[in-house]
Amino acid sequence: MTRSHSALLLDLDGTLLDTAPDMGGALNRLRAENGLDPLPASVMRPVVSHGSARLVSLGFPAATGDEYERLRLRFLDIYSLNLADDTRLFPGAETLLTEIERLGLPWGIVTNKPGWLTDPLLAALDLGRRAACVVSGDTLPERKPHPLPLLHAARVIGIEPGRCVYAGDAERDIQAGRAAGMTTVVAAYGYISAEDDPRSWQPAGMVTEPLQLLEWMDATLAHAVGHLQ
Repeated sequence: MTRSHSALLLDLDGTLLDTAPDMGGALNRLRAENGLDPLPASVMRPVVSHGSARLVSLGFPAATGDEYERLRLRFLDIYSLNLADDTRLFPGAETLLTEIERLGLPWGIVTNKPGWLTDPLLAALDLGRRAACVVSGDTLPERKPHPLPLLHAARVIGIEPGRCVYAGDAERDIQAGRAAGMTTVVAAYGYISAEDDPRSWQPAGMVTEPLQLLEWMDATLAHAVGHLQ
């Protein structure tokens, strides 16, 4: 497979990091504070990529207005104190990053997670110093599905958008990547619900584990997949 891609950009939650244990844990702590039983991880996991708003709506479907906002802010409070308790790189992601770094190609993160949560999380996992760029949900006036965060990331790393691969596990990731002129890949191992139809998002392809993203990079990487798996 011959490619001409020279940079890999990744969504954070559900693509690079498995943050569901800590985000789900924060929601269940919030439910406990309000006298409610915990939700099963299988119910919360598909919602994690959609952030605090969707999680709080899942945990408190009747909450509206000021009460909803109080719960959302309390959720963020709880989560911020437990960012990296159980969050880990997805299996194979460390090998993926190491191989890309070995070959001198840049990788970066483009997420809708706000910077005040993104930065300490990456620092706790020793990833921030390794990324060529980190674009959070509040870095710019627009966030995904707008293409601006991805175009900004390409400028920061000095690679033309058309030579970048962007991987994510939500429709907005693919919409943003396509609008930015990047090659888009669905992280099918991420937080995709039974109702989602990733092929309808019109990505360039899908992967079932992070290491398969090597196949979408420069041809010099394509051979690496076999001996790294």
